Amino acid sequence: MDERKNNLLKEIVETYIKTVKPVGSKSLCDKFNLSSATIRNEMADLEELGLLEKNHISSGRVPSEAGYRYYVENLMEPEKLTGKDMLQLQKIFSNNELNLSDAINRCMEIISELTNYTSVVLGKSSLDNHLLQVNIIALNKTQVVAVICTDKGHVENKQFTLPNNTDINELIKASEIINKLLVGTPINEVSKKLELEIKPIIKKSIYQYETVYNIFYDALTDFAKGSSIHVNGRSNIFDQPEYDDAEEIKKIAKKFENSTYLDKLDKPNDDEEIKIYIGKETEFDPNVTIIRKKYNVDGEEKTIAVIGPKRMDYQRIVGLLEFVNDSIDKKKGE
Repeated sequence: MDERKNNLLKEIVETYIKTVKPVGSKSLCDKFNLSSATIRNEMADLEELGLLEKNHISSGRVPSEAGYRYYVENLMEPEKLTGKDMLQLQKIFSNNELNLSDAINRCMEIISELTNYTSVVLGKSSLDNHLLQVNIIALNKTQVVAVICTDKGHVENKQFTLPNNTDINELIKASEIINKLLVGTPINEVSKKLELEIKPIIKKSIYQYETVYNIFYDALTDFAKGSSIHVNGRSNIFDQPEYDDAEEIKKIAKKFENSTYLDKLDKPNDDEEIKIYIGKETEFDPNVTIIRKKYNVDGEEKTIAVIGPKRMDYQRIVGLLEFVNDSIDKKKGE
């Protein structure tokens, strides 16, 4: 594609990102010092190439998915952070009271606040994690939280609603058995050892052993699968003007609550470069863009991602994630 078409497409994409209004030929004439007829012809060519779409309520054009893809691969340049944004993120990474994982989680919270998009940290426990401790915390007579810790400092919790007449003391007793016999077991071997070795002991020692065993089995099996998901600003994306349909909002909101969909943010065959998935490419929802980055901390592979409309401020998000990535590398090198 020639330089003029490239420049026009870049301007149309970036204008639409800022204004959320279809871009017409008149607004481009002065900027490019071209006649309205020439601009219209160029826009028609871009539309024929599948890079622009005509808005049915206006004579202006908006970028298509293919147009956004061409833009991010050929025209976009990451935006440099403002001093204010940089300072906020630097403060987090320079806080020695935070471990690196906590610093990353906090930075993604800030990015969600700065951009008004949704951010996600998706982690996977490495195979060299070993079980350190299992605790049961009673919230009330019918609800408990199982807290599981590994020797690498990875902590997960899962809440359970107990069947009627379940004795919480029985759960605590079972946790003591598990802590005595399973501590030090590699995470990927916990479920098998629990089933073959611990279940018979719990059956002999615990009156309500089936209920008690199932709670620990579910908690430890989910943990062994290795997923931990932190979502920030779940409702932020719905402040974007694209999402004015109640059914669309409801559909995406449900996906934010479903780990099956959130797990799709992780692409196992990807390298550690920043990746951009637009619309149908996301496998999450056809009406969003996801920009994500993999990284590795203490043997654990994790993913950070930002979810927004297809009309996302690509330059800014890539700039922010590049800064976070550089900060992670510097912190790991200290």
